[in-house]
Amino acid sequence: MSHHLVLGAGGIGRTTTSHLVGLGHTVTLVSRSGRVTDRPWEADSPGAETSVTVVAADARDADRLTELAAGAATIVNAINPPSYATWAADWPPMSAAILAAAERSGAGLVIIGNLYGYGQVEAPMTEQTPLGATGEKGRLRNRMWTDALALHEQGRIRVTELRSSDYFGPGATKMTSVLADVVIDRVAHGRVAIMPVGRTDVPHSWTYIPDVGTLAALVAERGEGDESVWGRAWHVPTVPARTIAQAADDVARLTGRRGSRVMAVPRPLGTALGVVVPFLRQMRETRHQFERPFVLDSSQAEAAFGLTATPWEQALEATIADRTPDREAVTRRPVQARTTGS
Repeated sequence: MSHHLVLGAGGIGRTTTSHLVGLGHTVTLVSRSGRVTDRPWEADSPGAETSVTVVAADARDADRLTELAAGAATIVNAINPPSYATWAADWPPMSAAILAAAERSGAGLVIIGNLYGYGQVEAPMTEQTPLGATGEKGRLRNRMWTDALALHEQGRIRVTELRSSDYFGPGATKMTSVLADVVIDRVAHGRVAIMPVGRTDVPHSWTYIPDVGTLAALVAERGEGDESVWGRAWHVPTVPARTIAQAADDVARLTGRRGSRVMAVPRPLGTALGVVVPFLRQMRETRHQFERPFVLDSSQAEAAFGLTATPWEQALEATIADRTPDREAVTRRPVQARTTGS
């Protein structure tokens, strides 16, 4: 048994904590407020109430993070800045503080990342796909990773980054899941799903939040004795890509709707609306992800860690149940990513 520090109490931070507790470890879970009401580890691992300590901390405070990381085997950076529009201001001081805490404490650093850094791609993305982003957010994520990797190569820290496509699953907070906010919440109630950007007929990868937590916990545990875990990125196990239209049809079927209606805002209109709608303006940089195939290849991590992604339909059922608790159509509990052997 070892101790781990998880930064960020959103859906990914909570599910990572739950998986670490399930593996027999203890966790300090950090949130801005120090208050976490949704505690899945208490349901998933009876008697685990004492395994997790929830504390408040400012992720920009390197001294406080270093104090919390003392004795931890790993730090898991599952932070999501409060505003999508202020990444450029929010991320650099937090990233610098977390790197400092990792170096001072000796804890391995597991960064929860995304695919922004790849930019526009012509083929399924692997961990070897060049980081070719030209937009502000993609370049920022790439700077964060290259800064961390440089410290790793100097022998000052051990670091890895786990990259996922767009999230869905129980515990997703508002404005963090396109699939949940745009498709599930509307189609499950018989309404038209309106994509603010992109097309509805191009394949897109969707990563299930509990699968992120599964991999993060396994990496944190294995990294204590396996140096091959560090110094590279891993793609979170993710099911085959589905189009928005296919996903909407699946939601309609699982919720007993006769059919789904999904449409996309035309690009010129979306651009015009971005003048007055800040969120649409921020999405201009990443709308290419929904205008052309955006497919994640996670086969390397699946082979290395003996994992398979939670099957699409089971994951979608669990997400619908979480988003529409008043419905009786879906009652099964979430199915976690499955270990096939390591």
